[in-house]
Amino acid sequence: MKAFKAPIQSLGDLGADVAAIVIETATEIAIVLDGDGVIQDVAFQHTDFAAELGGYGRWPGRSWSETVTEESWPKVAGLLKEAEGKRKSEWRQVYHKAARGDEVPVLYAVVRLDRPNRFLALGRDLRPVAELQGKLIEAQMAMERDYGRLRQIEARYRLLFQLSSEAALIVDPSNHRIVDANPAAVRLFGEKSKRIIGQSFPEGFDEIGAERLRVLVNELRAGGRGGDVLTRLAHDDVPVLVTASLFRQDRSAMALIRIVPSADALLSQSPSRKAKLQQLALAAPDGLVVTDSDARIISANSAFAEMAQLGREEQACGEPLGRWLGRAGVDVDVLIANLRQNKPLRMFSTILRGEYGATINVEVSAVLLPQDTTANFGFAIRDVSRRLSLHPPSSEHELPRSADQLTELIGRVPLKDVVRETTDVIERLCIEAALNLTGNNRASAAEMLGLSRQSLYVKLRRFGFADTTDENESQDQ
Repeated sequence: MKAFKAPIQSLGDLGADVAAIVIETATEIAIVLDGDGVIQDVAFQHTDFAAELGGYGRWPGRSWSETVTEESWPKVAGLLKEAEGKRKSEWRQVYHKAARGDEVPVLYAVVRLDRPNRFLALGRDLRPVAELQGKLIEAQMAMERDYGRLRQIEARYRLLFQLSSEAALIVDPSNHRIVDANPAAVRLFGEKSKRIIGQSFPEGFDEIGAERLRVLVNELRAGGRGGDVLTRLAHDDVPVLVTASLFRQDRSAMALIRIVPSADALLSQSPSRKAKLQQLALAAPDGLVVTDSDARIISANSAFAEMAQLGREEQACGEPLGRWLGRAGVDVDVLIANLRQNKPLRMFSTILRGEYGATINVEVSAVLLPQDTTANFGFAIRDVSRRLSLHPPSSEHELPRSADQLTELIGRVPLKDVVRETTDVIERLCIEAALNLTGNNRASAAEMLGLSRQSLYVKLRRFGFADTTDENESQDQ
């Protein structure tokens, strides 16, 4: 800290009233102490902070150490001792006992006053700093998880890249330089090409093929669309099929060049565009599901099976999608009702329940897949549970997420449908609460809800409780 050069000339002789105003404005808390650490007076900048610490009317006459936690006693004593010897102490963090039982961190420095046996403790509330530190730690942990996942993906990529029997090159389309090459590519170009990384692509091909490959890379860079070129190697005249595709790496685009010998045989076996799309759907990291008109699953990829905690994708086939997606099937009904009007849905927020009880937050995009006689529905389900939430978690008595998300359907679904679905959610919640309060006794629950037993049984069947209704009907009777 750098002090004033001429405090008397600059500030003059400050009176007690002015000094008190300066202290109250500059710090959240100021405590006047005697030589034994007994509080003589106290000032707070904010009344809510004073009420939380219970400072007004309670601290004067008490020892300073009585207002802090037991772990802070040595720090309080050290601050007073240091101020007595050096006039001013260093800043130290002390924890106060709050009225609600929490611990409030405050940064203190003690100054010895000109009056004998008088000390002034100046404090700063550290809770905003602690809150920022907590958010920083949460963000760092999320980044570490993402970095760990990326390192695992990179390790798998490197292993696959190195062990693949198919020659592969990574080329920078902007300058046609080879960035990486696997061992199969080195072997394909011969022993003289061990230093293939850094060379210009395409080298090692015949003149006609090299020119066609340059055009292929330029077209890939300009339009992002790859293709296949049938050419020959220059050193041994081996026919090869060269396939190029574009991918993003950081903020730049890279070209993946695959070189397969015996191109004539492979050309007839190369997958069509539809087959490539099918491969993408099966390997996609998001869950992809196709259902029939009754929302029963026809096919699903491995990502959906992992989300639903299933061993194989086939276990989902024939089952209703609402078994895993949404709360009590309400969300799926809303989705299907909207899709029947041929209105695609995007980023519909809901939950997905696994077979073993795990629940994750997901976003659903859905579309109608028209067929010859019937209509199928396609769903893309993305796990968003790892996203950092900007809002505190809701209480357990709050309405379910699916009910909140029904408001997002305004403008896409008729109002009467939104009201009906919202009413279903609230009605189901009331019935579930009544059953929990009555120990699953249907007769008592009906009386509590003001319904007849028959009306309650009808609603139970409607909301999926029919598996136990018959048994309870007989017990109630």
